[in-house]
Amino acid sequence: MRVKLIQPAMGRRPMDTSLKARMAPCLGLLVIARIVEDAGHDVRIVNGNVEADDPAEPVDLVGVTVTVDVFPAAREIARRYRERGVPVVAGGIFVTSCPEAARGAFDALCIGPAEGHWPRLLRDAAAGRLAPEYRNDPPVRGEDLLAPSYRSADPSRFLYTNVVATSRGCPFACDFCYNSCAAVRGSYAHRTVPDVLAEIRSLGTRHVMFIDDNFIGDPAFARELLEAMRPLRLRWNAAVSANVLDMPDLLDLMRDTGCRSLFVGFESLGEDALRGVHKRQNRASRHEALVEALHSRGIMVNASFVFGLDGDGPDVFRATVDWVVRNRVETVTSHILTPYPGTALHARMEAAGRIVDRDLSHYDTAHVVFRPANMTAEQLYEGYLRVYREIYSLRNIARRLPRSPRQWMPYLLFNLLYRKWGRATEAICRRVGYHRIGTLARLAGYAAR
Repeated sequence: MRVKLIQPAMGRRPMDTSLKARMAPCLGLLVIARIVEDAGHDVRIVNGNVEADDPAEPVDLVGVTVTVDVFPAAREIARRYRERGVPVVAGGIFVTSCPEAARGAFDALCIGPAEGHWPRLLRDAAAGRLAPEYRNDPPVRGEDLLAPSYRSADPSRFLYTNVVATSRGCPFACDFCYNSCAAVRGSYAHRTVPDVLAEIRSLGTRHVMFIDDNFIGDPAFARELLEAMRPLRLRWNAAVSANVLDMPDLLDLMRDTGCRSLFVGFESLGEDALRGVHKRQNRASRHEALVEALHSRGIMVNASFVFGLDGDGPDVFRATVDWVVRNRVETVTSHILTPYPGTALHARMEAAGRIVDRDLSHYDTAHVVFRPANMTAEQLYEGYLRVYREIYSLRNIARRLPRSPRQWMPYLLFNLLYRKWGRATEAICRRVGYHRIGTLARLAGYAAR
């Protein structure tokens, strides 16, 4: 069979450039590509962020990966192919968390990790008898999770191809996160250490970006993996939950094995706001201690905040900017609270009649789609934009400069060339090549470390 896998183009948030969409290929589709290749079929990946799809191409089966914000686009892609008689299957986090919204728009739905059902799906498609839904029974185990295949990817179109996922899911189930969905909750699983090490070695680089939802979802596994990584002398980044503060030995191990920065979901400076979404692993009173614990080990901080929680008032934006600057937090990623369908937050807001915008393309954490509790929608949106403007002003970039000169280069590369002057960098990438610029940025970061 000829199989085409499609990632619909993402919408662009106000502060984004094409650099975000070109950061790395979609690992989920690369895993499916490996399954298709191993089954002996031809596969082609179309990333809508970097190229236009041609529905007239000869193809026997189309697979589309779907997040909530691209669902309208995915539905349109499916319509074009189905009109030609080509079956279309859909998977991804939105289909898994809210399959009822996707039924009827595709020939088959893939619910859960692809490793558990794509081999069966391919056999059914080849025989012309696709089932309406594919679920994993029994559940996918960690040892079943596969490394991606890059044979179908063009690395030159992306900044980086040194991204690795050691696990799927997260053991926590915060109300606004997909991990609170019934089909996702409790499904956290990690790969084996030898499999992860083999993938890292195959990348041919000493700089690795781990893109797990939570790199320390299983602290024992994280320790085992880091100990095994010691001889590789890597420089790496990852995302962790705030309870890493309770694991000083693990933080020391991260430092000793080359951790350079960690993404942490602080989410809010307010205890009530955190409790309201069952963010039980966070304590606002310990946020500063966590930043200090990372900084004292030479680890930079990428702090994530969510604005619009029920404990937030109009003063939350100024308080957050002041806190970030005072603590010299190196990078900030901000979001407007978004009730993704299928989550506990969505169910609660739906019951309360607070959802005011049902255009799913707006569910990208950059639109206000609900009625906030303690401010207007306009205040929430303008405050969200103001945080980005102020955090990445030249004055505040200078005030947040890390104390260690070894961190200045990677810090300035991100704050200036990615955030502040991202559109200029985007123009250079289009002329010179995204992967070349990514490689230069990585080498510059190495030289400073």
